[in-house]
Amino acid sequence: MPKKKQLSDSERELLRNAMEGVTPLRHGRVPPHQNKPDAAEVMQRETAAVMHELATSEGVDYLEVGEGLAFLRPGLQQRTLRDLRRGKYVIQGELDLHSLTRDQAYQAILSFLPQCLQQRLRCIRIIHGKGLGSYNKQPVLKSCVAKWLTRFDAVLAFCSAPPADGGTGAVYVLLKKAKP
Repeated sequence: MPKKKQLSDSERELLRNAMEGVTPLRHGRVPPHQNKPDAAEVMQRETAAVMHELATSEGVDYLEVGEGLAFLRPGLQQRTLRDLRRGKYVIQGELDLHSLTRDQAYQAILSFLPQCLQQRLRCIRIIHGKGLGSYNKQPVLKSCVAKWLTRFDAVLAFCSAPPADGGTGAVYVLLKKAKP
């Protein structure tokens, strides 16, 4: 065992000054490292920031190609979006927003996405409708859903579904892999 070095008087004085005002822990141990919060907790914390950003932001982060939607998080390969569009991911969950108001739809998405992450779902479908029943026969929720989804880090990509799964009235959404 190595010998302990004795402190000089000047070193002791420096240590005393540095430690001035420090209160020792009662139990003499450092508390254990806290585990990272799960994805659902993180998503809930992001909600307030997202609500504020949605209320104040006018930017468009997704592409609207004809009537279809497409979004790919920067840094991901185009192949990911292509595979999503071609249905190479199994749809593991679904949320239907028909007949909901904009606020109700937003709240539904805010509760649905954390559930999907908690259940470790990778690919989901959100049905927003084509707007045929709305006032001007224009989709109300379509652009809102696209805008909302781009604001969540857990969403890697989304695209309009093929005609058999709702076409331009629905989107496939690819979520991050949940950590165990």
